[in-house]
Amino acid sequence: METVLKGVGRLYEVMKRLRAPGGCPWDREQTIETLKPCLLEETYELLEAMDSQDMALHVEELGDVLLQVVFQCVIREEEGLFTLDDVAEA
Repeated sequence: METVLKGVGRLYEVMKRLRAPGGCPWDREQTIETLKPCLLEETYELLEAMDSQDMALHVEELGDVLLQVVFQCVIREEEGLFTLDDVAEA
């Protein structure tokens, strides 16, 4: 369990750094609206991976969807609306 939490925690911290001043310009300019097509694309890729039975691809695509979830949580946290913990608790 602790390993899982470390992995998600690392992902969260990376996204916070990417969105921070001096972080990645592309990540910093993203909004909930601009992330909609990204989430949709990643979801379709995940569905294809699930059908393919390629476990490495399945893991990769799950990670991409998880990144989208964390990305949105960080944006909403910046706005003072909710956190990743709120989402996990829900």
